Amino acid sequence: MHHHGKFKEKKAAIGFIFITLLIDITGWGIIIPVVPKLIEELIHADISEAAKYGGWLGFAYAFTQFIFSPLVGNLSDKYGRRPIILISLFGFAVDYIFLALAPTIWWLFLGRVIAGITGASVTTASAYIADISTDEDRAKNFGLIGAAFGLGFIIGPVLGGVLGHYGARIPFYAAAGLCLLNFLYGYFILPESLDKDKRREFDWKRANPVGSFKFLGKHPEISGLIVSLILIYIAGHAVQSNWSFFTMYKFSWTERMVGISLGVVGLLVGLVQGLLIRWTTQNWENRKVFITDWHFML
Repeated sequence: MHHHGKFKEKKAAIGFIFITLLIDITGWGIIIPVVPKLIEELIHADISEAAKYGGWLGFAYAFTQFIFSPLVGNLSDKYGRRPIILISLFGFAVDYIFLALAPTIWWLFLGRVIAGITGASVTTASAYIADISTDEDRAKNFGLIGAAFGLGFIIGPVLGGVLGHYGARIPFYAAAGLCLLNFLYGYFILPESLDKDKRREFDWKRANPVGSFKFLGKHPEISGLIVSLILIYIAGHAVQSNWSFFTMYKFSWTERMVGISLGVVGLLVGLVQGLLIRWTTQNWENRKVFITDWHFML
């Protein structure tokens, strides 16, 4: 009977992580359609100039995340997932408030760096799901992460496009509100997933990006996967990071239009993640490993 209670708790926890990621990604998606306008306002220049800053803002976020992800991951190995997820959410809320109030472009950079440091919530959420998954339901549980991404990318940009109509900063307040709501929800509801006996001491060797690369050296079987992932990401982000700038410049799209177009992409991603992958994992046994590991590395 006890086992059953534990199972119910797990189900609740997975639902929670799903909602956490959903709110997280929605918050991320909300601001995409209005970023070009906000940068234009702050640097008093045209969209081509704004696109350059947009690229560097993306870089600031990604680079800090690259440096801090292993660190945050190792902190969650020691102190548990719950506090780290909560700190991440709080950090994101602070970031969005910074972005909403930013008087100059440098405030945007500062906000993105803070978000990059705390932005390991997806990594920690993945670790959380790994903690509570059994071999049978791992693929299905990680599929939920994909679904949360897809959904967040549908709701976020569309909402952002609609709100952006009323001013470039409105979506940022909405995103901050979402994160704070999520933080409170987590504070009162989310149980810890990493049992005390499974924790390990913090280790600098593992807690830096170089350590992560060494890990790859020891596991050549996934290094090929990682290379292909990096290439996929380079391709994906090259399009994604320029999409709103490009379509506004070339086709004079409004924020609303950009939001809807990204929503459509999110919908298709969701269909692939939710339906197609489910079908393939059922029908191609050996691919299962590939998909779960792929999510795991994320």
